[in-house]
Amino acid sequence: MHFFIRLSTRLMHLRKSHIGLIILGFVLFSATVAYAIEPATFGGWFNAFYWVLTTMATVGYGDYFATSPAGKVFTIFLYIFGIGLLSLVIGKVIDTIADVQRQRGAGTLAFEGKEHVIIVNWGKKAQSAVEEILNHAPKTQIVLIDESNRHPLEQLEQVHFISGDPASDAVLRKANIEACRAAIVFADERITEAALIDGKSLLVVSSIERLAPQVHTTVEITMENHVQNFRHAQVNEFILSHDAISRLAVRAALHEGSSDVITQLLKRENGSDIYEIPANAAWRTYGDAFRALLELGATLIADREDLGINRKLNAPIPAEARLYVVSDAETYRRIIGEERPRR
Repeated sequence: MHFFIRLSTRLMHLRKSHIGLIILGFVLFSATVAYAIEPATFGGWFNAFYWVLTTMATVGYGDYFATSPAGKVFTIFLYIFGIGLLSLVIGKVIDTIADVQRQRGAGTLAFEGKEHVIIVNWGKKAQSAVEEILNHAPKTQIVLIDESNRHPLEQLEQVHFISGDPASDAVLRKANIEACRAAIVFADERITEAALIDGKSLLVVSSIERLAPQVHTTVEITMENHVQNFRHAQVNEFILSHDAISRLAVRAALHEGSSDVITQLLKRENGSDIYEIPANAAWRTYGDAFRALLELGATLIADREDLGINRKLNAPIPAEARLYVVSDAETYRRIIGEERPRR
């Protein structure tokens, strides 16, 4: 008994790769021995390999079975050692899954996806931003970076959590900052002094711009006189803090250059929203697009940050145009469904 206890203890402390090699070697050895003992029973090495696996898995289909005394003794050997080894593997697999879940909840698991959106600093605004992203693009992967030690949205599979200082290179790389689509930095609500809040945000965006200058960054600023500092840090878009910051930051991140348009939209109380639509091949001028969209129930308001296209309706739509409309969600879906191939 002491031998089995020592053996099982040593096996439990082996690396998963070592256990895998041991199991593979045991199965191959057992299949070779079984075929050597009863070649007529199995008719080939692969059949013996198949029998060993079904025996270890306690399936026992009965299509192959040992008939000689030596074969039966070897079968008992498989029952004792083979099933035990397989149980050890199953236990390791379960432990691995549980360990991954623990790491995910604690925020220590690195993110390996691409084209994701990174949100820095957890709070009510960040939570609203997550909801806005998933409502707008349900398949978007989101990585949340915060200095807390527990995943705030563990029930959402699309939200990955990284615990640590968001200005740290190691933490940003763990969030795969180089491959992300956009980064949104919210003001840290745990800091009470506005100057310190913006100072931390500036440190975070400086780290992001240094590691991944191609990433589109949007940052919430609490004091207007700090804007020039963020311009110097090459931030793509910055938004002064207000009640609609979550929606504004997300739109700016998902649709680069749209923050000016959204600022105008937020002054309206018509219940509509802003959407980016592709240019239709049938639209030669802004006037063509304006009239066609109006018939569908949408209002064309901008091409990128240009809010004055209603004064140049006869101007041709450039190939690189990014058009924005005001409409409800149903009208937007109808526009997307009815659009023809882009020019």
